[in-house]
Amino acid sequence: MKIKTVKKSYDEVMAMETPKRKKPIKPTLFFRILIMLLSVFSIPRGFKYRKIGMEKLGKKEPCIILMNHSSFVDFKIAASILFPRAFNIICTSDGFVGKAWLMRLIGCIPTQKFVTDLSLVKDILYTAKQLKSSILMYPEASYSFDGTATTLPESLGYLVKKLGIPLVMIRTYGAFSRDPLYNGLQIRKVKVSADLKYVLSPEDIEKMSSDEINQAINDEFSFDNFKWQQENKIKISEPFRADHLNRVLYKCPHCMAEGSMEGKGIHLTCHACGKKYELDEYGYMRALSGETEFEHIPDWYAWQRECVRRELSDETYHLKSEVEIGILINSKCIYMVGDGILTHTKEGFHLTGCDGKLDYHQHPLGSYSLYSDYYWYEIGDVICIGNTKVLYYCFPKGSEDVVSKTRIATEELYKLVVQEKRKK
Repeated sequence: MKIKTVKKSYDEVMAMETPKRKKPIKPTLFFRILIMLLSVFSIPRGFKYRKIGMEKLGKKEPCIILMNHSSFVDFKIAASILFPRAFNIICTSDGFVGKAWLMRLIGCIPTQKFVTDLSLVKDILYTAKQLKSSILMYPEASYSFDGTATTLPESLGYLVKKLGIPLVMIRTYGAFSRDPLYNGLQIRKVKVSADLKYVLSPEDIEKMSSDEINQAINDEFSFDNFKWQQENKIKISEPFRADHLNRVLYKCPHCMAEGSMEGKGIHLTCHACGKKYELDEYGYMRALSGETEFEHIPDWYAWQRECVRRELSDETYHLKSEVEIGILINSKCIYMVGDGILTHTKEGFHLTGCDGKLDYHQHPLGSYSLYSDYYWYEIGDVICIGNTKVLYYCFPKGSEDVVSKTRIATEELYKLVVQEKRKK
């Protein structure tokens, strides 16, 4: 899938008016049938799902549906198994580009990922209370990089409690293995299934605190797609299964070099020290010579997180990257405004560019995680920062893989700053 881009000057873009937010629309039966039919005929063959406790939910009773975010097939799965239930979808604002009218009619509610958005809470409450429609959310907000659950917002428990409607979860199996984000949209032959589960009733929610609700949600969102593949002996024999794996595993555990890894075919190679690994058909990493430091990809990724945490504590972490800059300020297109420099340190993000006209700072507490993506809309790897008025899409120009490390650093820096504040 691609997105419309237009080249304009920074001054022209910033002179544009920010569109007024519109109230959500409950999708009509026509659009629910249309989306269901389009989804049913495009989800993977052999797809199956289980209903767990769903008899507790009334046919027209609004609920909040949380779904893990594995691949592009997620929404198609939801649309097919939730039919004919009316539901609105919390959707990233760039998904509205070039098709805002259609997105509204099918029930999408726009939001900026990882940006505090009080108007979104109002829209969700309006949808549940006034429209009597269910709400589908991907609380992770971004696709999983390493196949495990990503950080969830602490405000989620508060939102669920304020809504006071049943909590339901859709959990997919095989969607990540079929189309992991790092692999460049190359589809593997893996069967996909899902569970549709009733998690909490309004009575349960009323008795629980926000923290207890958060714990219940986190328990449901505890998963490891590589472990699932291994335990279920899911064989992935495609010869491209390690293509671009360096996006996830960017640091060599043998020589500690960063930005020298290359994933190609079934191998991951460090060009700094020459060490080579194979991603086998069951998702294990095997060194072709010497010790296999991490045979499990999530363990390798977790080790990278520990390394970043140490860099932040030692104040040695520093990102400085030349970037091409796109701006989202309305739903017409992404405006490409030129080049700049993106810096990330313990002080947060600093983006400069456009002949000195752009100078944006983002504090570490500005976001608990980072909207970053691989091969975003087939343009390139991206780091996105900004606020409710404007988003800056930064496409690194260098050959090093910085997207994963920057997301990890954003999350760990947020935790570090919060801990320091609590000590005072």
